[in-house]
Amino acid sequence: MIKQWLAQFWDDIKSSTDAGLLGVARFVGLLYGPIGRNLRIDEAWRKALRYRLAAHVGWRHALGGITYLLLIVLVVTGVLLSFYYRPSVEEAYPSVQHIVSEVSFGWLIRDLHAWCANLVVIVALAHMARVFFEASYKPPREMNWIVGLALLGVVLAFGATGYLLPWDQWAYWTVTEVLDAVAMIPLVGGLVADAIMGDAIVSGATLSRFFALHVIVLPWITLALLSYHFTLIRRRGIAPPVSTDSGGSKSRLSGMRPEEAQEPGRPFFPNHLLRSFAVAVLTLAIAITLAILFPRPLGDAANPYLLPNELVSTWVPVDVSLALIRFTGLWGLTVFSILGLSLVLLPVFDRRPERALRQRPVAVAFGLIFYVGFAAAWIVGQQIRSVPPSARPQPEIVGEEGSPGAELPLPELGPTPPVPNPEGAGREP
Repeated sequence: MIKQWLAQFWDDIKSSTDAGLLGVARFVGLLYGPIGRNLRIDEAWRKALRYRLAAHVGWRHALGGITYLLLIVLVVTGVLLSFYYRPSVEEAYPSVQHIVSEVSFGWLIRDLHAWCANLVVIVALAHMARVFFEASYKPPREMNWIVGLALLGVVLAFGATGYLLPWDQWAYWTVTEVLDAVAMIPLVGGLVADAIMGDAIVSGATLSRFFALHVIVLPWITLALLSYHFTLIRRRGIAPPVSTDSGGSKSRLSGMRPEEAQEPGRPFFPNHLLRSFAVAVLTLAIAITLAILFPRPLGDAANPYLLPNELVSTWVPVDVSLALIRFTGLWGLTVFSILGLSLVLLPVFDRRPERALRQRPVAVAFGLIFYVGFAAAWIVGQQIRSVPPSARPQPEIVGEEGSPGAELPLPELGPTPPVPNPEGAGREP
């Protein structure tokens, strides 16, 4: 009797549950095909599992999934860190020390967060390189490319805003140097730097803005862009291999709907789902191993009046930025940034159906310049540990001998040296 009642109850649950809930499973990668909203949720699930991907979909297409997985890890670890992190100049550095030394597995969560922030940039650029050199950005997938680059920009913004949050000397002076360089960009540089800092120098106002962007604004932008990106991928399908549409009438395959382009193909379950699971396990294993064996160092507490002996970078784009600033100057940083932004316009100017590399010499040359330049700047930037003279505090903020002035108009600069008691001026310290 109870067994029959439970069976009937479970059947009623399946009949009354909207199959649209499977959209959540599809968003996290457990399903791929369309959801039959007119079916019961169990029937829609089985139909979605029977979906077949194009036969050419292989391991190289896993880069996008790895990027998405690393973003999920960053969100999870970031939420865990936010339980203990305090975004103020007085408590930011002590809260990070508390996470590392006193919270159970806090050191692992923090280092995993830091390593995933590096890995997600590398994997996202690798995914972008595959799409670029296979010319998968061409019609009808131009918007996929543009939204993907927007996601890359958001990933970089995540890392840039999170870089200052530990509030140590390395983060403070690195951000100061980069913002000084941004302020020198003609026309808009000064306005951008002022809007980011919110003060005359990097201070508590800057930390508050970075934290708000990092945990509130950017996550919502990322969610919107990811949803749209996944929708476009499923609507247009995965671009066919270059060999099938490098010229002639065969290139029309790239404009076909997924249902028309996919012959028998590969079943999503279990083939592609097992491949995705294997890639996910390998990615997590690499990230956790790096976090355990190579923990992110932490400098001394940020002090606007004292330069550190060395400047240790802990994020790939920081290495690239420092190398460009130190060895090519402002114009080198500006030109390289414009080169990266110009990739957004590729689908506008490169609309011919040819996708082979030798048939796109100009586009390939631009891509090689960008990636070779990025790799070279990364290698050079890893060797930079010195603090440039331009990062020294200004005389109007710091006294002539490098000590805090008597009157500081800048609020929230963190702990400052104690003011001597006038009544005890003649006493021994």
